[in-house]
Amino acid sequence: MREVPDFPQPGVVFRDFTPVLADPDALRAVVDALQDKIDDSTQVIAAIESRGFLLGAALGYGWRYGVVPLRKPGKLPVVADSVSYALEYGEASLELPADAIQPGQRVVVVDDVLATGGTAEAACTLVERAGGIVTGVSVVLEIQALGGRTRLAGRDVQALMTV
Repeated sequence: MREVPDFPQPGVVFRDFTPVLADPDALRAVVDALQDKIDDSTQVIAAIESRGFLLGAALGYGWRYGVVPLRKPGKLPVVADSVSYALEYGEASLELPADAIQPGQRVVVVDDVLATGGTAEAACTLVERAGGIVTGVSVVLEIQALGGRTRLAGRDVQALMTV
């Protein structure tokens, strides 16, 4: 991953996943490694906008999971639920498409980076309020110093790399 200092604002170091996506061997290795950490009972990937979409789609296609995009506000034509949360540098919201997760479905939340945990926590909340069962949270990179794992206490959090 490439580190981009002072993005999206001064003092934040953005972890850019684009070089991994651009390298076919790296992308395959990351997707395969994520799959190895997903609970066997999982039925659906809840993919967080936007880089989580790419990982979720690859996992869904490769291992026959359904994929549900968790979107930023204003992107979905029919919204079932919305959750607002704090980021390390501001506020954000995620929305769940209507009828995308059925009660009792077993769902893993997928994203590229776990930082403060706000986004992943919001995603888990959306899944659970829809009646889904969160089987885990899988990310490529965890920034341990930001403590995101503590917001996900009691959940199976899997990170391929930790810095």
